[in-house]
Amino acid sequence: MQRSARRRIIEEWRGLPEGEDRPDRTMLLQDVLKQLAPKLGFETRLKQEEIAAAWGEIVGDFFARHSNPAKLQAGVFTVDVLQPTIMYELDRHWKPVILEKLRKRFGSKLIKEIRFRMG
Repeated sequence: MQRSARRRIIEEWRGLPEGEDRPDRTMLLQDVLKQLAPKLGFETRLKQEEIAAAWGEIVGDFFARHSNPAKLQAGVFTVDVLQPTIMYELDRHWKPVILEKLRKRFGSKLIKEIRFRMG
């Protein structure tokens, strides 16, 4: 294989032959994080952040202002609620609807149950 002029000039200037071209091993940060997240246990945390970002769309503005997604652990999604009356309304009337929307959007394997607590 014939050497390029640039490579030949660099070899002459340095007085040493250039090494072989190394393959490009660069990766997008997004791809690296996708590979590392499950190994480091961040996959659930990333999903939790996605759910928190979509919480307002799922429950609406009123309930979103009075509640805060707290954690996702072992399939149980816990939500902190500010007032007892809103907690009652969410738990008794809206829980099946919210759970169905969450499962439809994020999968039934990820979210098995939703719990509301005062917080």
